[in-house]
Amino acid sequence: MEEDIIFNIDVMLAKRKMSVTELANRVGITIANISVLKNGKAKALKISTLAKLCAALDCQPGDLLEYAPRKHEE
Repeated sequence: MEEDIIFNIDVMLAKRKMSVTELANRVGITIANISVLKNGKAKALKISTLAKLCAALDCQPGDLLEYAPRKHEE
């Protein structure tokens, strides 16, 4: 069975009333890379980037990441 890690960046942005542009500037990554994370297309994430996201959004990694196993089709 494959698994998915879901990024809840949109949720945290809404809670913090922050734009994607502001988050990208605070973290030091491009808006395109924030979009890749938001859309679940990222293949990897540096721990340092996760730490910067948490600092910018004043949250814990568990606030941003969620594990959701994929449904296995038979």
